[in-house]
Amino acid sequence: MANLAELRKPLAYVLLGVLTGFFLGRISATTISPANALHTPTKAGKAKAEDSIESDSEGEGDEQGELGDFKGSNEECKLVLVVRTDLGMTKGKIAAQCSHATLACYKALKAANSPILTRWERMGQAKVTVQAKSEDELLLLQAQAVSLGLCARIIHDAGRTQIASGSATVLGVGPGPRSVVDAVTGGLKLL
Repeated sequence: MANLAELRKPLAYVLLGVLTGFFLGRISATTISPANALHTPTKAGKAKAEDSIESDSEGEGDEQGELGDFKGSNEECKLVLVVRTDLGMTKGKIAAQCSHATLACYKALKAANSPILTRWERMGQAKVTVQAKSEDELLLLQAQAVSLGLCARIIHDAGRTQIASGSATVLGVGPGPRSVVDAVTGGLKLL
């Protein structure tokens, strides 16, 4: 059996190699999007792929507004998911609807080529889930968010499972600078 002194040098090289690979992977993951690195899909290919994806969500809110770029801010970014509690959704249903809202906000910022999206991705994609008591509250929060230049998408359920068709279930606010998002959702209780 080899003694400890003989194993130190090879172990040091292995550790150095693992750490180097880890950090190179982290750096390349933040600078190169895997989807764009391999190929750029055509418009027809994108449309076909989007048409083939079925979701439990009938649609997202149409209110777009002008997205702010928040270029002067280096603040941490976050996405807040506002869930209606008056619908009595199960945990699984809430998770699915929050996923739809996250994806809707992500796609909106990606289409706008927003620098906020890149910053949010690099800073760990912070997400917080809070609660609202009604659809009217969701609509008011969406209007406030849009007026501040934030992305705000309401998810309407398709009605295939436990919620009536067309019901607004979740509002996604952001990603955006923490202080701006908190100006809209800071007073809401955590879910």
